[in-house]
Amino acid sequence: MTISRRRVLHLVASAAALPLLSHIANADTYPSRTITAIVPASAGGPTDTIGRIIAQHMQTTLGQTIVIENVGGASGTIGTNRVVRATPDGYTIGIGGVNHYVVNGAVYPLQYDFLKDFLPISMLASGPQLVLSRNNLPATNFKELLAWLKANPDGVTFATGGVASPPHISGLAFQKEIGTKFQFVPFRGTAPAIQSMIGGHVDIIFDQASSTLPVVKSGTIRAYAVTSKTRLASAPEIPTVDEAGLPGFYVSIWQGMWAPKGTPKEIVGKLNAAAVAALADPQVQGRLKEIGQELPTREQQTPEGFGAFHAAEIAKLWPIIKGAGLTQE
Repeated sequence: MTISRRRVLHLVASAAALPLLSHIANADTYPSRTITAIVPASAGGPTDTIGRIIAQHMQTTLGQTIVIENVGGASGTIGTNRVVRATPDGYTIGIGGVNHYVVNGAVYPLQYDFLKDFLPISMLASGPQLVLSRNNLPATNFKELLAWLKANPDGVTFATGGVASPPHISGLAFQKEIGTKFQFVPFRGTAPAIQSMIGGHVDIIFDQASSTLPVVKSGTIRAYAVTSKTRLASAPEIPTVDEAGLPGFYVSIWQGMWAPKGTPKEIVGKLNAAAVAALADPQVQGRLKEIGQELPTREQQTPEGFGAFHAAEIAKLWPIIKGAGLTQE
């Protein structure tokens, strides 16, 4: 039996096209099974809580279950490594924050690139921070605080939740912005840092409004400003940094969603549409507001807009982090 040369070429071309056709078919039928969302942090923390709120609504839009898998350890680098090495088919995605997808790239010698090896899906939420101090610090408003900080170079103690923790990174950005230096005091988490501040043992700290407002309202520590463009609905008496005297100094602990490089654009689009639908839901918005979170702008909810924001955060924070010598081998 003989096969013509034309027939052979046709068979070869058909075989070569099978992966592409399968790829397209998978995008068309996606999702057809459970999706795993890897959160590089422990259960019950802010990243996990926000991820579960969003994922719960996305399940309805996508018609499939989204399982949150908490993969902690090594400051979240184990979890992000799992995402970057996952099959790029939309069934493994990553949910994480600025510490996982920005800070770690400047601190650890990672074998992957956050901008080249991940595809942005959507920003999910942003938690502004409060500028806080011990109650007996001799500054009653933010302008007085700035003057006091500048008058005490190298003598101010700035509490953090550990080396390269969000309060530490915010403190580094703050000292650069106002042109002074702090003595950073690391604690095992922000909770013990706040307790030390209540006791009057450290001077200042930045922390998320969601976790600190109850302490502020109890009158045991002082809040000077919120690091966002708008006042908090849950604490409208606290001015923004724009109003208080440091315009444009916006720092927040934001969360987002990514897919591994190579995930089809159509699948990223479906995931994005589901995330956007979740963020538009009044119940989701209410739950995020309850834990002190702000919604991203509509532009930041697009893959392109979130990607640009992510790149800008790396460009802004990496020089500060590396300049402070926080890299680890």
